[in-house]
Amino acid sequence: MNNRKHTALITGASEGIGMELARIHASKGDHLVLVARRGDRLEALKKELEEQFGIQVMVIAKNLSLANSPQEVFEATQKANLAIDILVNNAGFGHFDLFTDSPWEKEDRMIQLNIAALTHLTKLYLPGMISGGYGRILNVSSVASFIPGPYMSVYFATKAFVTSFSEALAAELQGTGVTVTNLCPGATRSGFQAAAEVREDKPGKGDRMPSGAEVAAFGYRAMMLGRTTVVHGWKNRLMIRFSRLLSGRQAASVIRRMQTKG
Repeated sequence: MNNRKHTALITGASEGIGMELARIHASKGDHLVLVARRGDRLEALKKELEEQFGIQVMVIAKNLSLANSPQEVFEATQKANLAIDILVNNAGFGHFDLFTDSPWEKEDRMIQLNIAALTHLTKLYLPGMISGGYGRILNVSSVASFIPGPYMSVYFATKAFVTSFSEALAAELQGTGVTVTNLCPGATRSGFQAAAEVREDKPGKGDRMPSGAEVAAFGYRAMMLGRTTVVHGWKNRLMIRFSRLLSGRQAASVIRRMQTKG
């Protein structure tokens, strides 16, 4: 494995899994580029990590649900003369509602963030990794990527894209020194449920959920080992195995009952 210090760019780094991944990378001595909308939170994290680990942290406050933002992030790192050899596409959000009741503006932002920004950032940073002969890409997908999701139909579909894209790209990159890891967590204690407006009586709520730190550590290990698709938690792995025995319509019916229970 390449033992030199790396520079990792992490999106959605102001909370949850993204913040915990930033802490892990910093503890390994990696320099960081942290991207999220909340510049104040990023600055606080920058101060914490630089003081604790003696690394360099660049903060880019950017809303990646805006179409031009990935290019602006890339240009900022180019101007700073930073070679990014680890890309963590973590930013994303969901929304719980009937498709007919959900505002298009929110779904449009979701598609832009969960799909377009992830794909565009990968397109921008991948050539440099290939030319350098080393790179790690971690795309944060979801167990939702394996099944259709009534009441969160667009979110589940965006994650299906992430899983399909990641696995295809991983195959394309064999032999280049660059790997793509597709991390599929289940419900995690983070800001996701509040952002998605998931009610307390719905799946994905409760004290038994793993923490962002647990999922981040699992994802980091898988990424550094160059694994492709990894699912966090044995219950999630069992659920996905069971779902593959069902037709898409049957799986959707199961999820619909789960989402409306309570």
